[in-house]
Amino acid sequence: MESARKDLLIKVPAVTLGFWIIKILATTLGETGGDAVSMSMDLGYLVATGIFMTTFVLAVFAQVRARQFHPTLYWVTIVASTTVGTTMADFATRSLGIGYAGGSALLLVLLLASLFTWYRTLGSIGVASISSPQAEIFYWVTIMFSQTLGTALGDWTADTQGLGYLGAAVIFGGMLLVLAVLHYTTRMSKTWLFWAAFVLTRPLGAVVGDFLDKPVAKGGLALSRYSASAALLVAIVILILLLPQRAALKTH
Repeated sequence: MESARKDLLIKVPAVTLGFWIIKILATTLGETGGDAVSMSMDLGYLVATGIFMTTFVLAVFAQVRARQFHPTLYWVTIVASTTVGTTMADFATRSLGIGYAGGSALLLVLLLASLFTWYRTLGSIGVASISSPQAEIFYWVTIMFSQTLGTALGDWTADTQGLGYLGAAVIFGGMLLVLAVLHYTTRMSKTWLFWAAFVLTRPLGAVVGDFLDKPVAKGGLALSRYSASAALLVAIVILILLLPQRAALKTH
């Protein structure tokens, strides 16, 4: 009975192909949505970050308070983390002037520190161990850092390194394929492979989002940020409804 009760407390989804498809779409939406508020609405990175951080904190609070896994609530929280990650990274790298490389390095340190503290505190950073409010808080803080890091890393690769949005997308997509091969052909830690893939989906979504809405002169398609965000949101909702959504199972 105790095991069954704890299974119900795991409120994050099982890691499936559908999970990764929705995650990439959500990170792309985070880029176009974040830019729509900070740039198209001309609110600036700091005000936009305040709006999205408030949304993220409220979503995390609802997620932690929930008694079971709710797919819609989970993905709302993920989208909130990607939008706040976009504006936070842009504020740090552009408004504070630390640059993409400096921002990426700083955020990588914060991400690793979050994972290390989580592991030392609870003994596991695996998805199947997230069955307590404390573990959930660590999970969402880590996700926020990973989303912010991914934005800065995507911009650094596409802009600073001059690979362009499509070139950067090929790089990150290729790295994700390598992780998939390692997952199925080696005994490498599935937990660490998961977090590596989770981080890499963010810069992939960031550069795809930039490709959609940046000017043609800069290598983009110059689509409206509002229409691109709306299309991505509709696609996510459809996939949530169509693809199986179940909570991860506790393994220990």
